Amino acid sequence: MRQSEKRRQINRSNRTRVRGAIKRLRSALDQANTKETAELLPATVSTIDKAVQKGVLHKNAAARYKSRLTRNVNQTVNK
Repeated sequence: MRQSEKRRQINRSNRTRVRGAIKRLRSALDQANTKETAELLPATVSTIDKAVQKGVLHKNAAARYKSRLTRNVNQTVNK
């Protein structure tokens, strides 16, 4: 029980970190802040990749997130 509680806390922390990074990037996209989105995209992708390595996200779900975020950032930057 102690071990599963400890893993639950670690997984929760990692999942929160991923969700926060995605929310920050999406809010920058909503504000059309091209400089901020260009800076946040690599950090967000890195956070997503780390979550996959830790088993928090499935690799296909991570690929979907990265693809959609990258596409949105490129559309915003190229406007």
